[in-house]
Amino acid sequence: MARAVRLELDSGAVVCESCLVADKPWTRMRGLLGRSELPAGEGILLRPCGSVHMMFMRFPIDVVFCDRDLQVLSVVSELRPWRFAGKRGAKVTFELAAGEAATRGVAAGARLRTVDA
Repeated sequence: MARAVRLELDSGAVVCESCLVADKPWTRMRGLLGRSELPAGEGILLRPCGSVHMMFMRFPIDVVFCDRDLQVLSVVSELRPWRFAGKRGAKVTFELAAGEAATRGVAAGARLRTVDA
C-alpha cells in the first residue's frame, strides 16, 4: 500500500493535504488511471518522473514538475485527457486537481516539502 504525505510550500502553506506517493513501478504506471475525478486537496507524487501522459484519463489535472530538491521547474495547468507534458531536468512530478496549483500559490521557482501525514 502506498503511503500519503502532506505537500507544503516552504512558507508552510498547504498545497495538497493527502498526496499519494507513487515511487514503485506499479504505482507510477497506474497513477490516476481508473479514477473519475481528483478531489481538491488530493494528489499524487510520482518519483522518479519527468513526463506524464493523459491517455485514457477522464478529467484534466494540474501537473507540477520539480527537481530532486522539490523546487518547482514548471507548472502545466489543466492538462486535458489524451495530452502529454514533460520538463527537462524534472525528477519529481505532482498531479493535482485542475486549478489547484494556481489556487494554492504553486509557481515556477517555489520550493516544496513533504510532511508525513
